[in-house]
Formats: sequence, C-alpha cells, structure tokens
Amino acid sequence: MTLPLLVLATAISYPPTRTDDVVETLHGQEVADPYRWLEDDQSAETKAWVRAQNEVTQKFLSSLPSRKPIHDRITKLIDFERIGAPREFGGRWFFTYNSGLQNQSVLMTSATLGGEPALLLDPNGLSDDGTVSLANWSPSEDGKLLAWSVSRGGSDWNEIFIRDVATGKDLDDHLRWVKFSGISWLPDGTGFFYSRYDAPADGDKLTASNQNHQLWFHKVGTPQAEDKLIYRRKDQPTWNFFGGVTEDGTYLIIHVSDGTSTNNRLFYQKLAEPGETIELLAAADASYRFLGNVGSRFYFRTNLDAPRYRVVAIDIARPERENWQEVLPQAEENLDDVSLVGRHLIASYLKDARSLVRVHDLEGKALREVTLPGLGTASGFGGRLDDSHTFYSFSSFTDPGAIHRYEIATGESELWRKPEIDFDGSAYETHQVFIPSKDGTPVPAFIVHKKGIKLDGSHRTLLYGYGGFNIPQTPGFSLSRAVWLERGGIFVLACIRGGGEYGKEWHEAATGLGKQKSYDDFIAIAEWLIAKNYTSSKKLAIQGGSNGGLLVGACMTQRPELFGACLPAVGVMDLLRFHKFTIGWAWKKDYGDPEDPEEFANLLKISPYHQLKPGVRYPATLVTTADHDDRVVPAHSFKFAARLQACQAEGGPPVLIRIDTSAGHGAGTALSKMIDLQADQWAFLEAVMP
Repeated sequence: MTLPLLVLATAISYPPTRTDDVVETLHGQEVADPYRWLEDDQSAETKAWVRAQNEVTQKFLSSLPSRKPIHDRITKLIDFERIGAPREFGGRWFFTYNSGLQNQSVLMTSATLGGEPALLLDPNGLSDDGTVSLANWSPSEDGKLLAWSVSRGGSDWNEIFIRDVATGKDLDDHLRWVKFSGISWLPDGTGFFYSRYDAPADGDKLTASNQNHQLWFHKVGTPQAEDKLIYRRKDQPTWNFFGGVTEDGTYLIIHVSDGTSTNNRLFYQKLAEPGETIELLAAADASYRFLGNVGSRFYFRTNLDAPRYRVVAIDIARPERENWQEVLPQAEENLDDVSLVGRHLIASYLKDARSLVRVHDLEGKALREVTLPGLGTASGFGGRLDDSHTFYSFSSFTDPGAIHRYEIATGESELWRKPEIDFDGSAYETHQVFIPSKDGTPVPAFIVHKKGIKLDGSHRTLLYGYGGFNIPQTPGFSLSRAVWLERGGIFVLACIRGGGEYGKEWHEAATGLGKQKSYDDFIAIAEWLIAKNYTSSKKLAIQGGSNGGLLVGACMTQRPELFGACLPAVGVMDLLRFHKFTIGWAWKKDYGDPEDPEEFANLLKISPYHQLKPGVRYPATLVTTADHDDRVVPAHSFKFAARLQACQAEGGPPVLIRIDTSAGHGAGTALSKMIDLQADQWAFLEAVMP
C-alpha cells in the first residue's frame, strides 16, 4: 500500500535547526549564510543535529511498505560471484573476487590463469562493519610483494602496507597521509613511488585544505621517515604529482596536474641518473596522457589541436614540436582511451557516448575493429608491450556483461568469465535519442524500459545526470537500476554538456560562466520526456551524485514545478565556499572562482543553497551524504537540507536528509550500506510518486 503524499508530508516533524545572523559582503553584495555553523562537523551541536535528522529520516523510511521487498530483491540480485579482470606479474595472476554479499571484494592469486586461486588479502577482516576498503593494490614485477592501501570509513586518505605474497604476511612497512596516489614499483622490487601530503598540522583530516602534493619513493623494509622526496613544488601549491615507472624500467614519468583542468604537464627522470627532472611538456597547453614508450619514443593521447583527441609520438632525443609524429589523427568520434599493448594501439572511442574500439599498429595503421556485443561500454585492454593478449569487459544497461580475452594478433575474442544473475535483460529495450537543449544543441540520452509500454505519462521515471569534469556518462549495468526497471520504472541517462562524451569542446561549453548549459540540457531532457508522454512532472525523479548532486540541486531550485522527486547525493551545494575545504579549490577550473567578481555573480545565480526561496513548493527530496566524505564535505548537504526544510512551502512534500556513518564519497562503501541506501532511495521515490 502506498501512503498518500499529504499523509507522508504532514506526518513529518523536522528537527529544529537554529540560524545565525551570518551575513558577508562579497564583491559589494550581502550574502546570508545562516547555517554556517553546520560546517563544523566535529562540534557536539552538529553531531546532535545529524542524529536528530537521521532519526526523523529513518522513522519515515522504515515505515514505507515497499522498502523491505525492494531491499530483499536488491540483496538477492546482488548475491552472485563477481570477478575482476586478471593481471599477471612474475608469472603469477592476481584478480579481485566477491562471492556475492561480501562487503568488500577480496584479492585472489593463482599460479596459472586457470589454476586454483588462493586468498591473498581480505579487507573484510580489517573492520567489524566492512567499512575498511581496499583502495589500491600493486604487485611488484616479480609478483613476490604486494603493495596495498586501505581507506577507512570511505575517506580519501589512504594507508599503504606491503605483503609477502608467498607467506601472506605483512612486512613492518606502514605509510600514512597518502591521497590521490598510485603505487609504481621499481623493476627490481626494492621499492615504489607514491604521492602524499604533509600530515595536517591541526589534525583535521576531514575538512583541511589539501595543497602541496608531493611525490616520494619508499624503500621496502624501511620506515616512512626515511622515504626519499622525489618531487615537489613549493612555489606551486596547487600542483598534484603522479609518478609511474615505464615498463622498461628506464624512466620515471611525472604527471603534473593543476586542479581539475584537463591541461597538464609531463616531466620525467632517468632512473639511472636520479635527481635531474626533465620538463618534457611544461606549457600546460593541452591534455597529455602518457601511454607508454618504445625506447626513447613516448606515446601520448592529447587534445592539442584536436578537441576529440589524437595520439602523437615524441622522441625524447628530439623533443622539439616540429619533430612530433601524429600516429592516430583526430577521428569523428571522441578518443576516450588508448592502450599500448602487444605492440599495438587499442583505441577506445565514444560514438555518441557508446563504445567503439579500433586496433592499430604502432605507426597508426588501422588493422581492425573489435566486435562488441551491442550498445554498451567496453573497458580494459591493459597489458604490457610484448603481451600476446589482453582482457576487456563489456556491459550495457540490461546486461551485466562479461570479461573477454582478446588475442591481439588475430583479433579473436574468447569469453573468460560471465556472471550469472537472476535478471532477464531481454524483457527490456534501450534506445538513444537526441534532444534539443535551450540553445538548440542536440543532447544525447539513453532510455531504458520494459518492452511494449504505453506512452501515456503514467510511468515513474528516473533521470540521471552528471555533466562535469570531462567525465562521460556511458551505458552500464547497475543492479539497483535493474530493480527499478523490474518494478515498472523507466531509467534515463542524460549525456549533458560538461561531461566528456564528445571531447574538449563539449566539456568546456559548460564550465565557468557557461555552467548553466549543463542545467539547461538536463531540464530540456526532462521537458522532452514529459512532452513525449513517457512520464509526467509528478512522476519524474532526478538523481545525481557529487557534481551530479549539484546538478540536481541547481535544477530543483530553478524549476521546482518540473519534478516529482529529487535525489541529490554528496552534492556541491554551496558554490561560494566550495574552495575552502579539502580538494575543493581544484574545482575552480569547472565551476569558476568565487574570488573573481564576475564568476562570483554567476556562481551565486546557480548555487543551490543560496537559490532556495521561502514558501516555494519544492519536490519531495532525499538528500544523502556521509560523515567521512572528505572530498565533498558533508557540510554542503547539511546546509542545503537545513535551508530546504526551512523554505519548503507549508504542506509541501517531504524534504529529508540521510547521513551515513563510516562512509565517504562513495568509493569503497560497504556493500550492506550500499544496499540499504539504494532500498531507501527507491522506496522513497515510490512513496512520493504514487
């Protein structure tokens, strides 16, 4: 039984939230911030507010009759074996594995590809509630040692340990204050490169600003205090460094980024001549991703003079730009990824946000196209220069996909592992549409629903989007969305501007002063779905996380009448103060700088927290965040939810906040917590959109 919306709304008594008379004059304009005290997530008052909000929210959610059957169905559906693509080191194979309902996947190893696997590392034993996750793992080249890192409670902060693969026992090595880092071994296994920050001086690990990133080298068997600083730039506190050893062991590649700009620098050191850093690409005039090298010939994917990307080769013996060789010219499709494997280039393109994969030789000659099962997303194709095969996965909205072994010389694909799940994808159909935005730009969207539905406006529809940081949205399988589809819902994926579906121009069209274009695109898709009778306003829900949470917040404050329900997750809701916490300063490249008068004015117009107006009937909303989110700090969601509750029109739909504990921005979240969250979200949508 679904409770009437009026009953749901009147049954809720929101916890009282005090307001402060905080008013700042910014660029000549007074801006109120009455809930700033909620930014102190460690204060007793904020913790009490969190408990009170969670009590109200959980009382509401637990009363919903559909929550238990949804939770049971998601749990049953997700209870299947999941295996990651295998990787070989020193003749030994490593891969992740989940038996079905394990909170965290474990790491397995075997002597041969098809051999009996043995458990190497189980992060589930590191905490009672499954909230310590395996963040990264990297075997030494001989496969004898494993460097592995953990995240606690979903934090971006990592700790690195080293395990002896033969014995399964850890060495004494323990590295802390690691964040935004890879692990790259020397070929002889004596140590590895990693990235870190200084320990926060005030001990505030959650909200302290993260600047002055550094690249370090750790020698196995020594304390972290003896690690060697490889590269830092005190004169450039916003630069981040990622170090990787080339496959031949000759060079250390130093990838240098500045915030979230797609433009970057690329330096290198010769490992035989430590100390000298050669600034190969120092202008930050484009994006350069190092693919690998053959001797002194370095291969890069770049958008220099190619907004949809191309591949160039630079001989570092003659690095002048006039000597560069174009290996793969820009194509009609966006070049999303490239692998240098088996002395071939495997180029993964996005053709209207779906995968298209082509194989070339090292001079760029086209050899073949990889035959894919249909409309979906292919990923993987990793490996070494002399490998004869590689692995890739392929999935779609209605097929969890499989892992395939691909023979590079012949182009033959062989199924390696395919999951067996209790879901009939053949009962659903997927089609792609192109919808004109406010300025006439065609914006792609994928629509998934049961076959044979009538377009009568009666269907609950979930519209999902992201639209930021050059990240594309592509077809992929989601167990929770499968349950949404089973229960008669329509799912729509929006590929809006700001993302990476069509390359640099598509991304940059909706950055800075043009950020509104993301929201115009999303709103246009919502209006189209209603006009075409897929759904109606009262049955249309929107969802997004992180930058997508901002998307939902912006759209619901700009067009509250257009939506029946909103699910903003871990969103950037205060666009005037995002740069003051953790890594938020890096997002100025996408959002704009609040310290700049013109960009401030634009940010104020789209900031969800500031655009809430008293007495407006806002859609039913379930804000979600987590107490250990140190990327988009939970204060964004706290302040937005508090103001939303205060502004909601009398008798308006429920507006609640759900704050998870011992969880972060999303990665590494315990499976049980993910199931709880997804069941809460779907039950909420069904209750408020009867």
